[in-house]
Amino acid sequence: MSAILLMGCCGNNNATEMKTLVAYFSATGTTEAVARDLAELTGATLYEIKPEVRYTDADLDWRDRNSRSTIEMKDKSSRPAFVKDLEDADSYDVIYIGFPVWWYTAPTIINSFIEAYGFEGKTVIFFATSGSSSIDKANKEFAAAYPKINWKAGKTLNRATKADIKAWIESLKL
Repeated sequence: MSAILLMGCCGNNNATEMKTLVAYFSATGTTEAVARDLAELTGATLYEIKPEVRYTDADLDWRDRNSRSTIEMKDKSSRPAFVKDLEDADSYDVIYIGFPVWWYTAPTIINSFIEAYGFEGKTVIFFATSGSSSIDKANKEFAAAYPKINWKAGKTLNRATKADIKAWIESLKL
């Protein structure tokens, strides 16, 4: 279990110890790399959101109307099953959630994760990777869908260096 002292990390002058989690879903490894850097820089616990059935290349083919990812993203009520093995989820104060942007928003497995663990009253911040889309739609949709969570605007971190990630963390002023 990791905790960070926010005074040194993020520009906060209050010596408040907060427990931080970096949870991520990564279909190809791109988001995972950013999540690892983010966890290292924040001293957070790293957690992978693992689908019960891994996505194959065919599942991820967004050009195929019958691919698994296309079908899930067309159905906003879709909640793909994932391995529920996060211990002490309620003990975290700050939760970063990372994902690849699919169809201009978060994959529906992110809804599955949030609904399984709640995070009401917690500070939640998205980060994402994408070939060309921003995270803006996900920020808006999730803030509206889960109003009891303290959302901070997330960021798309394509090809982000550790220095880029550190600057973003500091800009959040947690």
